[in-house]
Amino acid sequence: MWPLYAAGFTTAFGAHGIAANLGGSAEDAVTSLLVLGGLLALYDGAEVVLKPVFGSLADRVGGKPVLLGGLVAFAVASGLYAVADSPGWLWAARLGQGAAASAFSPAASAMVARLNPAARRGRAFGGYGFWKSIGYTLGPLLGGVLAWAGGLWLLFTVMAACAAAVAVWAAVAVPAVPPLPRQRQTVADLARRLTDRSFLAPVAALAAATAALSVGVGFLPVSGAAAGLGAIATGAAVSVLAATAAIVQPAAGRALDAGRLSTRTGLRAGLLLTAAGLAAAILPGLLGVLLAAALIGAGTGLITPLGFAALAAATPEERMGQTMGAAEVGRELGDAGGPLLVAGVATVSTLAFGYAALAVLVAVVPLRRRRGAAPSTKEG
Repeated sequence: MWPLYAAGFTTAFGAHGIAANLGGSAEDAVTSLLVLGGLLALYDGAEVVLKPVFGSLADRVGGKPVLLGGLVAFAVASGLYAVADSPGWLWAARLGQGAAASAFSPAASAMVARLNPAARRGRAFGGYGFWKSIGYTLGPLLGGVLAWAGGLWLLFTVMAACAAAVAVWAAVAVPAVPPLPRQRQTVADLARRLTDRSFLAPVAALAAATAALSVGVGFLPVSGAAAGLGAIATGAAVSVLAATAAIVQPAAGRALDAGRLSTRTGLRAGLLLTAAGLAAAILPGLLGVLLAAALIGAGTGLITPLGFAALAAATPEERMGQTMGAAEVGRELGDAGGPLLVAGVATVSTLAFGYAALAVLVAVVPLRRRRGAAPSTKEG
């Protein structure tokens, strides 16, 4: 499992480590906000389009080849810019990184599910989510140190080395997960499965959690600055959010496996905590910022492992990659949609109304199950 956790760390570290430092460390390539937006969108756009494709490929040929291929491609794409060290190659490198992450991220999630029995999947996804959260937390910090020490060249070089090392580790330590026999699936069959509540409810919760997390990271520093707080205080608040999410995820997974928590109850509690955190962001001063960070972190930490465990429990083993790839698209849409919603509402009113609008949406995410949905047992 550890190489899979390392793969999760790599995709999170690669996404945030570079994104957080493009604007300040690539003045020769990032000549305007429009260019910066394009470079950021390349990575996420590739993930939205390609994750379902590579998830289905993992079902067809096995998860390990797709995992290794994606990690190697990520190392090559990162090394491309490190060798060329040219502004023009930054676009190609960023697109290549996004496409490569689209391969090994859903493959890793599918293998986490395939390599663990149902009674241990909560703990497994909790550990996977913990290391992804560590990557998201350390990415901007370590990326900033590397960019300060050697520019983007050094940052991309370390990314390439990290991906290559994880690929070698996974090749040696992760067992092969052969593809399972699959019944023929029509487009109508796929549509029915992806519109069933056993899929939609966890994905909606995961998308809502990702939207709130993205808003917390992006807008809580704005609220802190408006309240007269310094950069250290607002940075600490964002760290509280990420650290809380990282700590809660393994605990939530263990509680699910032990039968102390069901996916239905856990997802609802997580959504309510997340909504409460967004509402707390309206409070003025440091109290509101810290309370919002802690509650959003706790809510998203509950939702993430339980949501993926519920998806795994409701998915045929032979279609695990396809489901995980499709679920990742939902998370990416939440990652983009949350900040857009808050920013749009704040533009015509205030940031407080933006927080309130997203809080209402998160609180009313439909989780009421109908007959045939995933059970709320400890298996998910």
